[in-house]
Amino acid sequence: MRWKKIFSMKLFAVTTIIVMGLIFMASPVSRTLLPGNPEVWAAEAKTKAPEKDAATSPKKLPLLIDIGQKKCAPCDTMAPILEQLKNEYKGRLTVVFINVRENSSAVEEYNIRGIPTQIFYDASGKELGRHLGFISKEQILQSFKKFGIEFKNPEQKTR
Repeated sequence: MRWKKIFSMKLFAVTTIIVMGLIFMASPVSRTLLPGNPEVWAAEAKTKAPEKDAATSPKKLPLLIDIGQKKCAPCDTMAPILEQLKNEYKGRLTVVFINVRENSSAVEEYNIRGIPTQIFYDASGKELGRHLGFISKEQILQSFKKFGIEFKNPEQKTR
């Protein structure tokens, strides 16, 4: 009788450990904690661009990614602002909108906690900061300025 109780306790413990291990391995946390994970290597291999001559490669620009969705009041309010920035600062700033309804993997990929989320990057691709919620054009430009990237007024012509 006693051995049945010990056996069932051990079986429960082993089952729990196996289930917890499977949950951990399936979680996105394990992909960042386990450096030998082949999925990470595959993702890195896919995202690396082939080396090109500096003279022929396109100029790298600061990047603003706005992650949201259609039919979200703050996201809809920001849409014309993003379009204005895209047009006024063409060639000096890249602006990208990612719709989480159409690209649900972006939530995990960019670690999104709410929408809209704006992510600011420098020209080398380093994340400088984030903002959650509506943000005006002026606040976007001020944020880049705070991060050390200042854009000249589009009306000012470069000589």
